Amino acid sequence: MYGTWRKELIPDVLNLLLGVGLFISPWLLGFSNERTPSWNAWASGLVIAALALAALTAFAEWEEWIALAVGVWVTLSPWFVKFSNSATAMPVHVVAGTLVALIAAVRIWYAHGGHTQATA
Repeated sequence: MYGTWRKELIPDVLNLLLGVGLFISPWLLGFSNERTPSWNAWASGLVIAALALAALTAFAEWEEWIALAVGVWVTLSPWFVKFSNSATAMPVHVVAGTLVALIAAVRIWYAHGGHTQATA
């Protein structure tokens, strides 16, 4: 039981790390002087980290749907809020957002019985 419980926490821990990483990326990667991508990274990173913490406390499917939406937003935000020409901020947002959305989508799929068990 402990192994299963622990394995189920991995996606939430990954999203927590992605949220924290996105939040600190403007300082770490040197685009904190670019207002739009920095604020987007800070706000989105906080939301992702908060959702991951909530999911670590108690899984709820709504958290995953919001994480999916935020992940899609982060992925597309360089074009929506016009910082796609930033050589540093754009790839950070696209990679982090895609990973968050992918993790959330897989969690939603599993919550709806998308995984199959092999039987012999």
